Amino acid sequence: MQTAAALTMVRDDAFFLKAWLRHYGGLLGRENCYIVNHGRGEIVADLAQGCNVIGIPGDAHKNFDMKRWRLLNNLVMGLRCYYDHVIVGDVDELVVLDPEAGIDLPQFLSSVPPNRVLTPLGLEVIHRIELEHDRIEDHILGPRRHVRPAPHYSKPCVVSAGTKIARGGHFTQYERLHTPDHLYLLHLKFCDQGAYSEAMDRRNAMSAATGAGIKEASIGRHWFAEVRGEDRAVFEAFSALKIQDGFEMGPLRRRMHRTWKKRGETGYWEFDRPDFDTQYLLPERFSGLV
Repeated sequence: MQTAAALTMVRDDAFFLKAWLRHYGGLLGRENCYIVNHGRGEIVADLAQGCNVIGIPGDAHKNFDMKRWRLLNNLVMGLRCYYDHVIVGDVDELVVLDPEAGIDLPQFLSSVPPNRVLTPLGLEVIHRIELEHDRIEDHILGPRRHVRPAPHYSKPCVVSAGTKIARGGHFTQYERLHTPDHLYLLHLKFCDQGAYSEAMDRRNAMSAATGAGIKEASIGRHWFAEVRGEDRAVFEAFSALKIQDGFEMGPLRRRMHRTWKKRGETGYWEFDRPDFDTQYLLPERFSGLV
């Protein structure tokens, strides 16, 4: 059995796909990276050479997210027959191991017992536009150092157990909660104002092409132009988040465990996902990691 595979689905998101490929291609090898190319775009196919690329039709559909996670669910369950762990998520989500652990992500995963689901702590990388003026070239962390807690992105995304994953990847039917101390999921949507605007333009166009409104579509609300708001204002608002001393994430993980419970009668499990008004400066050791 190979240690780990990484799986995502993408449509023309070159900025985030490049980061995804640098990260997982470098750590796991491109031969262990699986990319669903929604719409069979040439940009994705060119960037992902050496990976396992699965082309699918790109027709707009109001149940896009439901269909997407049905496919990803089944691919995860198939791949875990050949890998100890399968990392699954959106192309702007990267699982990282704090360098303080003293080992890299594959080494860490090789030490994890089988038949588990790991839930990294979610941190959203935010672009402090009044402080961070450098362009992102080869790496995101370094030019960007600020993060905010993001419980919505503390996703059960490292899978080695037979289970079902909910739409969006936010919940599974695995009843235990494993939150390793050094494991994080970095959400990159807000890491760069320019990349954010380009991605939102594409997503607004796709949601509009379905012809369905927010209430009729199984697509995240944030894909719709009517709830987008003004892009610069989104990034200016980050300055109001209270900066915290140090980088102690233990209390956030303990809160997840304290609120762990069944998600109604769905068969899924969840923890509370409050909105925090705080931010942290990543320690220098994270620079260059992504």
